[in-house]
Amino acid sequence: MPERAVRGVTLRYEIIGDDGPAIALNPGARRPYDELVGLSERIAEHGYRVLLHDRRNCGRSQLAIEPGGSEHEIWADDLYHLCNDLGLAPVFVGGASAGARLALLFALRHPGAVRGLLLWRVTGGHHAAHTLADDYYGQYIALANSGGMAAVCASPHFAECIRVRPKGRDELMQIDVKKFVEVMETWRQAFIHSASLPVIGATEDQLKSLAVPICLIPGNDRIHDPAAARKIAALAPQITLYEGVVEDGPDGNLKEHWDPDEWHAAEPKLAAIFAGFLEAQSSLPARLHGAAR
Repeated sequence: MPERAVRGVTLRYEIIGDDGPAIALNPGARRPYDELVGLSERIAEHGYRVLLHDRRNCGRSQLAIEPGGSEHEIWADDLYHLCNDLGLAPVFVGGASAGARLALLFALRHPGAVRGLLLWRVTGGHHAAHTLADDYYGQYIALANSGGMAAVCASPHFAECIRVRPKGRDELMQIDVKKFVEVMETWRQAFIHSASLPVIGATEDQLKSLAVPICLIPGNDRIHDPAAARKIAALAPQITLYEGVVEDGPDGNLKEHWDPDEWHAAEPKLAAIFAGFLEAQSSLPARLHGAAR
């Protein structure tokens, strides 16, 4: 797959589909983009190009723990520049969980470069914020403090990144432990701060300010609480909420974790919903206000 240097970091990417309006989809957590290939192929069959990429510190892209806002803001800015470099902007941006946070921040930080949002399994609430803050950041702070960067390299996530891209070990080992901990702690605090927001990563006022159409599919577990999706739906001006795409449970009895098999089985539904939304929006003029800044 091709690679591109974006803001000093090498990103691995793939474009599925030959022509048509461009879409950028993003997976959750720090997982590589592979899980979205099947869904992207289904969407591309309707006449779209889908950009997938491994975000920095994910999959086969470069490992770079650097300051510069929250991790999701950094990812959003990376994607913005990647889309511009590839001549794809303005794009529809979407994703699940962490990918949904990236998409929201892309729209908020670069409004002229986005045509609409495709969001599913959005994340919100105290349980999600504190649980994920430890998963994403706290555990690595503890590892670095106790065993240095060698311990970070040996952790399951970074060990897998190194396995698929061996030069990642040198990239991590060159990072000063103190700087690594400082950056991770900054990211952790930004995440925890979102516990009281409608959705992790965006305030009420920011959601109200979104000027693009949004297609939103709620999650059905405690991390991807459907209440967070309903809060977005109550605030964003141009939004369509699709409930019941996967099995819903009572709000007080949600699944503890999301079920990858359940969501994989729902891909035909997701693709049909997204394709219908995209068809309705793609007939509108593309807006590009300063997307190539």
